[in-house]
Amino acid sequence: MKTHDFRGRAPLYQTVVNILLVGVLIIVLVPFLYVVFASFATKQEILVRGFFLLPKVWTTNAYAYLMKNQNFLTSFKNSAIIAVSGTMISMLVTTLMAYGLSKTWLKGRKVLNFMVLFTMLFSGGIIPLYLLVRGLNLLDSFWALYLTGAVAPFNLIVIRSSFQNFPAEIEESARIDGCSEFGLLWRIVLPLSKPILATFTLFYTVDYWNSYFSSLLYLTSAEKMPLQVFLRQMLIQPSENMGPTVEGLEFSPAVRMAAVVFTAIPLLIVYPFLQKYFNQGMLLGSVKG
Repeated sequence: MKTHDFRGRAPLYQTVVNILLVGVLIIVLVPFLYVVFASFATKQEILVRGFFLLPKVWTTNAYAYLMKNQNFLTSFKNSAIIAVSGTMISMLVTTLMAYGLSKTWLKGRKVLNFMVLFTMLFSGGIIPLYLLVRGLNLLDSFWALYLTGAVAPFNLIVIRSSFQNFPAEIEESARIDGCSEFGLLWRIVLPLSKPILATFTLFYTVDYWNSYFSSLLYLTSAEKMPLQVFLRQMLIQPSENMGPTVEGLEFSPAVRMAAVVFTAIPLLIVYPFLQKYFNQGMLLGSVKG
């Protein structure tokens, strides 16, 4: 029986993979650079030149326009509040629930785990959820966003699986030393679970920061709308409804580009601090989940 030696072909495979990765990098990076550099260009240059990477004339007028636009500042503040508060609430509830469901001695554990899994397969629908939120008098409140998105079943299952694989010897030693269940979670389990917690903190932050449909569904006051809704309004509403203007800049492409850059900046700032935990957390989730 013949055996195939792939060692000679390895350099060719690696070259093909590298070419594909460079191609993907270009596809992702070029539009991103265009948005960033176009935000520093003039309205006339964008309309005349179309696509370019480096503007001939650099200007920060688009950013000055946004800094004077009260609607933009309010929506940016709302998104920050929703992202920070929502992530804290979701991580608190998800972590406590995951820790409880990881304990084999918990009564009704199998039923609760099945209920969590069931929500991943079947949804009650938008209308029942809206009626529930309205019945709780949470419409036009940030709590409608927090409570409806407090626990993501997938996140809960992966964190629970990570807690289940926590060394039992460490828990037993802590209990022998008189550590309570909450003390065990706070002082031992959570510090040793930083990678998995940081990973899903990032997931929740991205979900809340990019909140759009749920905001349209539950929020009615214009002053409570997040940044994603403001970006949509920039595209469909007349320029006179956008607030204070800078001559020649109202509703210009450069302003839209600047708004997109502002929207991406918070996540670009947060991600480097969580990156070292992110790779470890994804590995833990894939192996232990």
